[in-house]
Amino acid sequence: MEWQPDEQGLQQVLQLLKDSQSPDTATQRAVQEKLEQLNQFPDFNNYLIFVLTSLKSEDEPTRSLSGLILKNNVKAHYQNFPPAVADFIKRECLNNIGDPSPLIRATIGILITTIASKGELQTWPELLPQLCNLLNSEDYNTCEGSFGALQKICEDSSELLDSDALNRPLNIMIPKFLQFFKHCSPKIRSHAIACVNQFIIGRAQALMDNIDTFIESLFALAGDEDCEVRKNVCRALVMLLEVRIDRLIPHMHSIIQYMLQRTQDADENVALEACEFWLTLAEQPICKEALSGHLVQLIPILVNGMKYSEIDIILLKGDVEEDDNVPDSEQDIKPRFHKSRTVTLQHEGGEGEEGEDIDDDEDDDDDTLSDWNLRKCSAAALDVLANVFRDDLLPHLLPLLKGLLFHPDWVIKESGILVLGAIAEGCMQGMVQYLPELIPHLIQCLCDKKALVRSIACWTLSRYAHWVVSQPPDAHLKPLMTELLKRILDGNKRVQEAACSAFATLEEEACTELVPYLSFILDTLVFAFGKYQHKNLLILYDAIGTLADSVGHHLNQPEYIQKLMPPLIQKWNELKDEDKDLFPLLECLSSVATALQSGFLPYCEPVYQRCVTLVQKTLAQAMVRTHTCSYSSTCTSMYSQQPDQYEAPDKDFMIVALDLLSGLAEGLGGHVDQLVARSNIMTLLFQCMQDTMPEVRQSSFALLGDLTKACFPHVKPCIAEFMPILGTNLNPEFISVCNNATWAIGEICMQMGVEMQPYVALVLPHLVEIINRPNTPKTLLENTAITIGRLGYVCPQEVAPMLQQFIRPWCTSLRNIRDNEEKDSAFRGICVMIGVNPGGVVQDFIFFCDAVASWVSPKDDLRDMFYKILHGFKDQVGEENWQQFSEQFPPILKERLSACYGV
Repeated sequence: MEWQPDEQGLQQVLQLLKDSQSPDTATQRAVQEKLEQLNQFPDFNNYLIFVLTSLKSEDEPTRSLSGLILKNNVKAHYQNFPPAVADFIKRECLNNIGDPSPLIRATIGILITTIASKGELQTWPELLPQLCNLLNSEDYNTCEGSFGALQKICEDSSELLDSDALNRPLNIMIPKFLQFFKHCSPKIRSHAIACVNQFIIGRAQALMDNIDTFIESLFALAGDEDCEVRKNVCRALVMLLEVRIDRLIPHMHSIIQYMLQRTQDADENVALEACEFWLTLAEQPICKEALSGHLVQLIPILVNGMKYSEIDIILLKGDVEEDDNVPDSEQDIKPRFHKSRTVTLQHEGGEGEEGEDIDDDEDDDDDTLSDWNLRKCSAAALDVLANVFRDDLLPHLLPLLKGLLFHPDWVIKESGILVLGAIAEGCMQGMVQYLPELIPHLIQCLCDKKALVRSIACWTLSRYAHWVVSQPPDAHLKPLMTELLKRILDGNKRVQEAACSAFATLEEEACTELVPYLSFILDTLVFAFGKYQHKNLLILYDAIGTLADSVGHHLNQPEYIQKLMPPLIQKWNELKDEDKDLFPLLECLSSVATALQSGFLPYCEPVYQRCVTLVQKTLAQAMVRTHTCSYSSTCTSMYSQQPDQYEAPDKDFMIVALDLLSGLAEGLGGHVDQLVARSNIMTLLFQCMQDTMPEVRQSSFALLGDLTKACFPHVKPCIAEFMPILGTNLNPEFISVCNNATWAIGEICMQMGVEMQPYVALVLPHLVEIINRPNTPKTLLENTAITIGRLGYVCPQEVAPMLQQFIRPWCTSLRNIRDNEEKDSAFRGICVMIGVNPGGVVQDFIFFCDAVASWVSPKDDLRDMFYKILHGFKDQVGEENWQQFSEQFPPILKERLSACYGV
């Protein structure tokens, strides 16, 4: 007997659906409670499917809503549905997939997909055959509804459909979909391409077997009048470029011609899909060869795409000039993620180059429209192509640029400034001759009456900051800095934001060049504190932190501290412990503390205390949640039982606090001693080092290393407990955790000396394994080499026997590091170990020679150690053998060793 609704029950459900469309929050809350109650009755779901599929007397939005509530129930409780209810729902879905209403068809499609994604594709064997069968229906609605559902299933379950678990249904589905590319309805053609497109990136076998038919069918649709079809054709070609470029190469000329047309399509969604083609092509080795002849057409099209559309300008309030008194709405503020501390070494010719994530995107200029659009895609494409073609791009661009940059229409002028920024990285060489003229023009654009022109000028100038800083300061740096600081106090929030970001970039490039202007810079940044709304305040913290990183101890002047610290501390006191704005403020203070060193002392006590409190609070919250309740083995934690009532602890607070403590320890050095003595930080650190979250451990080990350097007497009593934990974390699967643990062990060695002996066996095998691993990142290799050297320095008898296992990678990974304390102690260790086990270095002696030659000016006693080893080796093998041996040296190495050590 088929299920039938009870009239009273049906009215109750309909009333609920009506209520749930009410905007009143109290009504909404009542609806939620009612839903909870009704979900206790299994056939409540029968009523919901009945309203969706059979109750044609109701309006469509109510029927669709019924289906969406059912979808949420399927998501949350499907495994508890009685079989009869599940079967009824499935049957009703398939019987009504051809409903005359597009909204109802789409809702049923979503419901089918949700059931399928609950692992039901295996247990609903008739689903796919039946949907594929319904595609043949004479009734358009049935065909379209089935295709809609199939497209959603292909999106959600593409991997499963291409697996043996279901006997590879794609072998039937793909040829079937391809037949529909010729269907008379554009909606059906569009569904068919969209279904096949789901299987390109995964290189599904069934698609690869039909790849030529697929490509021919796409070409046949190239001129389709329907924009959705054209969009899907473009998307398919972009993905094929990534996975089967071999099949496209024979047709590349005509595909490029087609994409040039489509990038100018009247429909912006089509143009955007087509524009992705140039971004993808730029990453292919054939790019230069394939595109060279087409640049003359492509460049003007991309440049044209970089103009703001009318809709952009409306959304960006392009005609609003002054809005700095309007408070920000909270959804405008993107969540900030803290990047945990990683300890790196300084290299020749600059800071640690590796691991520097350059998050310098084209969309810095308009990120409130953070959705990808044609303007951003065109700019990104021009940027990557500039990196492929370098200065060969300029002959096509320069004639256009002149017309753009001086255009009376501000929208066109603005796009020209964006073009100039987009090519900055790739075409820098060729642009240098024009910059003495262009930079003053751009600086002038910082005063344009249109806010969007001022903001893009900030961004573009930041892309040329490196060149500006390389010129005499009075030429461009001073005028640029003066104007940027004015823009930081602009009346428009978007301009403030762009100016702050650009100024941070300028600070990174200029470093100590800014010292003469510090007073002036700080006056501006501090004034901005009182002026800024919420969102830009967070960017201001970043600019201040970057300033501190860039000028370092030059900031430690009473007059500067007097300007900077009071407003920072005032913000610090205003913010609550739960406020996420603490992240950027803590990061900023961490940089300031490191730069000010002893100048930070008057402020350190409350800052230190609060960091310890934040760590303690977060740990306590996490403990409450993991502790098992005595009365029940199922209640593992309050949080997982009732996630809506208990917030998961936000460990970011703890991570940022640990990093600021590191900054304090590094900046204050020995002065941090009393603070540590009066707190339980070592106990907290012991817990943090064992946290399940890698970022927490990463920051813990950084702090452990910094405390070891600053106040070892407080660390020493814990070493026996800490060392096994450090040993366990020498796991290169978590690169940054492993890196910081390694560095901390090296710092501990230097303090422990010979007392390190009991722990050598815990850590040395891991370190030797890491230094010999292929593809280990440079930073980790360097830190591992330093720590092995330091371990050998304090315990040579224990480490030297393994010398032969690590000497070659040890030498190659340290040859590019600048002379510094860490390098010094590591090389002393190697020399001592060679003394204990000279045989261990014999086979790789040329690498040792090369590493020694990398020193510019070693301390005298270290130079003596090198001298003795080199001469000892030479005497050992005899003059003739040494001559043969040193013949293999590159000329530079030979000269260095002869000049410095007389060998």
